[in-house]
Amino acid sequence: MGFIIYLIVGGLIGWLAGLIVGKDLPAGIFGNIIAGIIGAWLGGELFGEWGPQLGGIYLIPALIGAIIFVLILSLIIRAVRRK
Repeated sequence: MGFIIYLIVGGLIGWLAGLIVGKDLPAGIFGNIIAGIIGAWLGGELFGEWGPQLGGIYLIPALIGAIIFVLILSLIIRAVRRK
């Protein structure tokens, strides 16, 4: 059950990061889940573990990390499409 909650929270974090940045993530909900989970890892590595926690994910660092990840991903996608 914990893994499912982790996926749901990761998806919500990725979706929220996409809304904040204003970029659509590729692969829809799966892209949101991946962005949220990678963002949670990236945010934890960069900013540590602080703030509220839900499903094993610290929300504030995860959201910041997911925003960074979505920005980097959108820059990469834009560069690939130009070629």
